[in-house]
Amino acid sequence: MTTLAVARRRHRIVPYVAQRTFIHVGLVSAAFVMVYPLLWMTATAFRPSEQALIEDSLWVPEPTLENFVQGWSAVGQSGFGVFFLNSFIVAGLAVIGNVLSCALAAYAFARLPFRGRKFWFGLMIGTIMLPIHVLLIPQYLLFNALGWVDTFLPLIVPKFLATEAFFVFLLVQFFRLIPREITEAGRIDGCGHPRIFLRLILPLSVPALTTAAAFSFIWSWNDFLQPLIYLTSQSNYTVPIALSLFVDSSGTSNYGALFAMSLLSLIPVIGFFLAFQKLLLDGISTTGLK
Repeated sequence: MTTLAVARRRHRIVPYVAQRTFIHVGLVSAAFVMVYPLLWMTATAFRPSEQALIEDSLWVPEPTLENFVQGWSAVGQSGFGVFFLNSFIVAGLAVIGNVLSCALAAYAFARLPFRGRKFWFGLMIGTIMLPIHVLLIPQYLLFNALGWVDTFLPLIVPKFLATEAFFVFLLVQFFRLIPREITEAGRIDGCGHPRIFLRLILPLSVPALTTAAAFSFIWSWNDFLQPLIYLTSQSNYTVPIALSLFVDSSGTSNYGALFAMSLLSLIPVIGFFLAFQKLLLDGISTTGLK
């Protein structure tokens, strides 16, 4: 290779390396900006409570577990564990209800011919644009008349009625990707719609169902507004409502315990994502593709 050729090749490689280096530095910097609040909260959880809002460094010279001990036992006689149990009950049943009801509704829209299907599907999609605040007062009046206020029922029962239009739309798009030849073969073998749905559609839709389950769990676990409205007894509080008990506008606030319990509250969400990461990414990447 001549000297001129080497020079030309180096002339092409140097800008490429510089460009890739600039891109990676930018991505790492942006990632650090995104992760910094989580890192700061983790450091603050292990820092003495009186230094919680004073120090902004990520380095903790003398880490302590005092915040976790105080946070776990400071709220209520039964400790913070009861709030985790309440959140697991609400989020777990919300996942089951959303996955089952939305899958049934999506199967009807994707596979069953009925009059006005496009109209009802469009109307269902339109409810996504409806703000939840518009429905709060009518729903509260209804649940109050049924005697469901201060119970988990207003947070759970609607999930079994396919009220999450986003999940219905997500599953409809995935069900349409499944070749009709598969369901037609099932019909030839004598399968009705229930067996086709249970034996053919659901096993092939695990990625999409996992995506719906993951989002449903995260949204229900992090939901603050609806538990705040419907739950009045402290023993029924979920984790987001219980965290607000550490902050007292008229007295002393325990920010160290607040950050410690906030850190613990992230573990189920992160664990759920890590456990089903592959299926979750598959469901997001394949839904809607032809």
